[in-house]
Amino acid sequence: MAELNYWWVTRPKRKLNSIPEVLAAFSNVALSVRWSAARNVHILFEEELERDGLKRIGERRDQSGSGGRTYQAWLSSLGLIFIQESTGIPFLTLAGEAILEGKSPVEVLKNQVLKYQFPSPFGIKTHVSGRFKVHPFIFLLRLLNDSRVVYLTEEEIAKVVMTEGVNDSEKCFDYVVTRLLAFRENGDRSLPSDFIDTHAPSTGRVNLAHPYSHLTDTANTMINWLEYTQLILRDEGKIVISYEKRDEIRSILSQKISFIDRPDNHEFFQRKYGLDPWHQKDTRNLLNTGTISSKLIDMQRIRQAFIAFSMHRPIAQIGPDIILEIADQTGTDKVLVESVLYKEYPHGAIGGFLSGYYEMAFKGRDEATDFEVATTSIFKEVLGYNAIHLGQTGSKSAPDVLLISDDDGYQAIIDNKAYSNYSISGDHHNRMVYNYIGNVSNYSNSSYPIGFFTYIAGGFINTIDRQIQAEADESKVHGSAITVGTFIKLLERHNQCSYSHKELRELFSINRQVLLTDIR
Repeated sequence: MAELNYWWVTRPKRKLNSIPEVLAAFSNVALSVRWSAARNVHILFEEELERDGLKRIGERRDQSGSGGRTYQAWLSSLGLIFIQESTGIPFLTLAGEAILEGKSPVEVLKNQVLKYQFPSPFGIKTHVSGRFKVHPFIFLLRLLNDSRVVYLTEEEIAKVVMTEGVNDSEKCFDYVVTRLLAFRENGDRSLPSDFIDTHAPSTGRVNLAHPYSHLTDTANTMINWLEYTQLILRDEGKIVISYEKRDEIRSILSQKISFIDRPDNHEFFQRKYGLDPWHQKDTRNLLNTGTISSKLIDMQRIRQAFIAFSMHRPIAQIGPDIILEIADQTGTDKVLVESVLYKEYPHGAIGGFLSGYYEMAFKGRDEATDFEVATTSIFKEVLGYNAIHLGQTGSKSAPDVLLISDDDGYQAIIDNKAYSNYSISGDHHNRMVYNYIGNVSNYSNSSYPIGFFTYIAGGFINTIDRQIQAEADESKVHGSAITVGTFIKLLERHNQCSYSHKELRELFSINRQVLLTDIR
């Protein structure tokens, strides 16, 4: 394989959404059995992925298990697993364990993505050039945070940043900024004459019809990874820093990130790279690994089924319906299912579901109904309202979601807007004031007063506070707007110390956008 003269990440899937399910499938098949040179285990993992719908059956090119190895490399590259040198047996890192314990995969994977570095065992194995000693995703955030740059495009990352960002130094950073500005001015004419040959793909053969496709494919994947962290947004072909995450990004960039040493030592490197946000050191003793009993196999199958289930439904607590569902799906005893779920997921698991929910808020009309249905589930399953989805009717006389609180005696109106820069137009203003609030009896049988109205969107224009106040003044009902990122923080906070419906009514009645500082 030719040396790669550019940043490179593996991409069996271009997004990280399915990582928890892929990791659970790997754990079910490959943990505590020899992986190294065990083709039968590689094939079993590939078959497990296909059975769970995580990999298409038609993708399999042979019976060598190469598909399983590709997905294993993906997990390894993100520091979620490692292979014990003395035995060839794979283990979860602390970061991998945290995901399977139901902790927020966004928080875990954000930590892993930001620590991602060249050199690494994965980079060495895939022949990424040794000239790179850089934290690529930190480098991208630095560029986005720089007033000279502000935004990046896929093409800019592919042709300039991935090829010129060789280290974390200020000298290199300033050079890349200069090259970016030159590229914006002159396009491909600013590239060296030997650029295509110098940055050829791993095969060494350039696709003359699309000579940059291997670079843009990788750039697209890296953008997807960074987008999963919820630190950036896509805006008309550009990526920019999410406005509400500016303080967090400045905090991230203010902390010097050191390199993990000994990248040629897989086990040593992976255990250090795989530290989750809640640990400073991996002190586990993995030398004594006992025989895997049938009970332990059943327990792992239960965990796998639960993780997959939690990706598609917000599970705030373990109840009889969840226990029966997992028992039926796994064919295991209900008593064991109940024991495992109550012990390992006492507070449920909503993080996986919320990672997909976040993406829905930026899809426009493509996933508008999914966004509404997910919002309804969250208010019902997590926040405890009688939540009714009305958006599927397509009527302009009813909001997307109606909430009824018997706890505090009110009903509320939720309007979802799957846009990154939503503005309340005159038509939408009138719809809220006169149709939703003024004629609530047309779609609600509740006699409770309206406690509040709120908009949930990917983001809002700068004048949203004035628009909310205008609706509140005209309707005589308090309201608010909240970005999906802030809403997710509210839900995570609720998972730690539950908000009452009275407290939620007060929060959503502030007649402006709800900010992170409002969530206590």
